[in-house]
Amino acid sequence: MARANGGDSNRFKGINTRLAHSGHDPHAYFGFVNPPVVHASTVLFPDAKTMVNRAQRYTYGTHGTPTTDALAAAIDELEGSAGTILVPSGLAAVTVPLLAFLSAGDHVLIVDSVYFPTRRFANTMLKRLGVAVTYYDPLIGAGIADLMQPNTRVVFTESPGSNTFEVQDIPAISQAAKAKGAVVMMDNTWATPLYFRPLDHGVDIVIHAATKYPAGHSDVLLGTISACKDHWPVLQSAHDTLGVCASPDDVYQVLRGLRTMGVRLEHHGRSALEIARWLQSQAGVAEVLHPALPSHPTHALWKRDFGGTSGIFSVVLDGGGESQAHAFLDALEVFGLGYSWGGYESLAVPVSLQDRTVSRRDYGGPVIRLQIGLEDVADLQEDLTAGLQAAKNA
Repeated sequence: MARANGGDSNRFKGINTRLAHSGHDPHAYFGFVNPPVVHASTVLFPDAKTMVNRAQRYTYGTHGTPTTDALAAAIDELEGSAGTILVPSGLAAVTVPLLAFLSAGDHVLIVDSVYFPTRRFANTMLKRLGVAVTYYDPLIGAGIADLMQPNTRVVFTESPGSNTFEVQDIPAISQAAKAKGAVVMMDNTWATPLYFRPLDHGVDIVIHAATKYPAGHSDVLLGTISACKDHWPVLQSAHDTLGVCASPDDVYQVLRGLRTMGVRLEHHGRSALEIARWLQSQAGVAEVLHPALPSHPTHALWKRDFGGTSGIFSVVLDGGGESQAHAFLDALEVFGLGYSWGGYESLAVPVSLQDRTVSRRDYGGPVIRLQIGLEDVADLQEDLTAGLQAAKNA
């Protein structure tokens, strides 16, 4: 499940060295390089007193195993967190901390560019449980202080935002929110702790869909939630209460993927930025929504706070509607049409922004989200050229 003493971020200096060696000491398990995959429900106790007092590290499968501890320890080291819990999906990584820190009568502020399933959970489950929900503009920065209410318990951030990739001023938001006693949460899936460490910028709870870059192969679902020291006990207690635990096989696969995440993410980011720059000059493209491009409205914030870029961004077609978007997508051969991202293969999906309430904008054409995989850039450019031509002919 987790460790409660925090990661030693100074153990290794280089990020790829840390990725290769964090989370498991081979000499603690007969010298084997990888940790054991422990399948467990029941754990035996040596005597009644130990059992009654739960005076041993492992007490039941839902409360952690050596396998889950290995991944949680690795995440703690990367995040600098006091503890990490593992859950079965990225969406569960969103819902568990919200349930942990919100009660009936509370108020939560959620960024308007949030991942749609997060909005759906807030608009259904949270409201049904008596939590008031307000959405705010991703560019609000320190102005979020004006939206804080006496009962605001959580400020939820996601940076860059889903589909349009607005970078939030996380330090300013965190300072304003914490001045009023709110817990600051951040979905940091896009950057991973390699390119942005939220706890260093005032965030309290860090959320990742480990399905994406940590797993890296489009075959595992997993979420991680990491907390600072002050908020770790509440998060840990909620996890124990809810019983939302991850499969040991999936945990092992994510830990395995974590070892190569640095080199994969570097390739994803380099290829994505090259393609994004190239798309800016292509006929049929109105706009490219990538925070590392100087043309993006929050480029300065990205440049100030982030140490790199990942492989997902959006492109806006130059006019048209659904028929042009479908023609573009149907012409693609290397890009698959599928949800999620972070795997080795390139993907494309049409984007709907109709759920937004305070930051809706007319982009002037269909918005297509692109996940740039590990394929050769030239092949991806050829594929996108075919898509743009098909959209033009539609």
